Amino acid sequence: MTIDSAVLSFAGLVVLLGLLLGWLVSPYFYLISALAGLNLTQAGITGFCPAAMIFKRLGIKPGCAFK
Repeated sequence: MTIDSAVLSFAGLVVLLGLLLGWLVSPYFYLISALAGLNLTQAGITGFCPAAMIFKRLGIKPGCAFK
């Protein structure tokens, strides 16, 4: 697994978790999904992704997008 696939997998899990919690607990949890989407958008534009930095420190090998 590369950092790229780890970031995308983590973002997908965060979105699904936000949707599930929003449906089962409170609609305010939908904000988690919105923030994940905003983070993915800014990461695509700027190339800066906190999750990618964390995965890099954990020793996951770099991919094409995040080095």
